[in-house]
Amino acid sequence: MLELRPNCEICDRDLPPESPDARICSYECTYCADCAETGLKNVCPNCGGNLEPRPIRPAQEWRPGVGLSAHPASDKRRHSKWSAEDRATFSERVGATPPNRR
Repeated sequence: MLELRPNCEICDRDLPPESPDARICSYECTYCADCAETGLKNVCPNCGGNLEPRPIRPAQEWRPGVGLSAHPASDKRRHSKWSAEDRATFSERVGATPPNRR
């Protein structure tokens, strides 16, 4: 199950579980739409994978034990260990290859 990380790893913008602006890679690295599209060019600076909209976990339990109240979002904030220059260089290099061929 997704961790639903609470912030963008680049700009530290809050990304609550219901945010339509959260983007994630297959390792669940989390970024806001602005950072993902503009600075990262939809390339995860950690793994080189593509970034997609994060699914929304329903706040209401439509079925018993399934939903945000039963499985809350993480409150552990994370921050990128890569410099802005390194992220830009990496995105340019890796982004030239389509996601399904990386």
